[in-house]
Amino acid sequence: MITRRRAALVRYRVLPWWARVALIYGAARLVSTVIILAIAARQGPNPWTGAHPSYLDFATIWDGRWYFIVAMTGYPDQLPLTVDGHIGENAWAFMPVYPFLVRGLMVVTTLSWPAVSVAVSVIAGLGAALVFFKLMSRVLGDSQTAMFSVVLFSVAPVSALFQLSYAESLYTFLLVVGLYLVVLRRYGWLVPLIAVMALTRPSGLAFALFLGLHVIVRLVARRTDPFPWPERIAVSLIAVFSAAMGLLWPAIAGLVTGDLTAYTDTELAWRSAYIGYQHLVPFAPWFQGANWWMNSQSGFPTGGLVVVLLIAAFGLSLFIRPVRRLGVDLRLWVLSYGVYLLAVFFPQSSTFRLLMPMFPLLGAVAQPKSMVYRVSMVLVFVAAQTGWLLICWGVDGADWTPP
Repeated sequence: MITRRRAALVRYRVLPWWARVALIYGAARLVSTVIILAIAARQGPNPWTGAHPSYLDFATIWDGRWYFIVAMTGYPDQLPLTVDGHIGENAWAFMPVYPFLVRGLMVVTTLSWPAVSVAVSVIAGLGAALVFFKLMSRVLGDSQTAMFSVVLFSVAPVSALFQLSYAESLYTFLLVVGLYLVVLRRYGWLVPLIAVMALTRPSGLAFALFLGLHVIVRLVARRTDPFPWPERIAVSLIAVFSAAMGLLWPAIAGLVTGDLTAYTDTELAWRSAYIGYQHLVPFAPWFQGANWWMNSQSGFPTGGLVVVLLIAAFGLSLFIRPVRRLGVDLRLWVLSYGVYLLAVFFPQSSTFRLLMPMFPLLGAVAQPKSMVYRVSMVLVFVAAQTGWLLICWGVDGADWTPP
């Protein structure tokens, strides 16, 4: 048995890097499949399926149904209203690249939405894992640690999204390519990538902030890291372009529906069950959410204090040694995306999914070389993935824990 294991290990090590990444990713997807099937086997009737749904049916619930609606019928030109006159949940909250791509492939292949939407997610996730390895190899300078980063990336608590009908997998692929291009200083390719990425998941504003900070850092360090004028102008213009792309979808929603706040009002509809209908005030949602979750009705601002402590902990975490090893660019992205979430996102069970774009931090978690540590981290991640799927993906009556 030991001899066979050693032989298998030798065969694995002589494989090219891309084949090793594919094997790791494939094994992780098998683990996720087993977990999903086990949960589906005990799933009762729900708004999307009957009891004990098949894998593909179970993989297309929640937002997967909204993406299906977009793919089949597009977007409404009149916003739905609730009984008290507020804008209700509707398709404008879901950006078009993923559902329209799946729809196009459905036409070409004649396959069903569940089959094609899941396949797109799986393939995009594999592409993301491959580029993630190259990115980690570049910033860490250690292929073994980079490969373990891929292991963590593939079994992360929300990694099941790589095989569900959500746009996160495609967005993660586009984002990791974008980060890799910035690290390589291949700025020109960012323009088409940002144009697609910003219409896949809300990201244009966060990426614009990232590029703006990147320009500032390169200007400060120009004596040791030359930053010629053509590059300064190009990156600055691309940052402006990214900001414009970040505002494009809200503008399109406004033009089509005749309501300039159609997109933000639609997004706010999802948080109305928690705090009612309110206007979007930048940087207020986390404080509102903390007060709601902690039921802070007294004069002492417990929720606000917790948010301040979280912000401080997040900021300090960017300066610990393993995170510093990731390099300035990846830390700037994590900071920029964190600021974006703080500005617009209302914290609830979807927070775990919304943290997915901070995946570069997995390169910091992967750095300890102890085998006991690494095996333990994989087990912890798989357990957390199981918990996330049970709590957030499985449906239990009037479920308040959407993924």
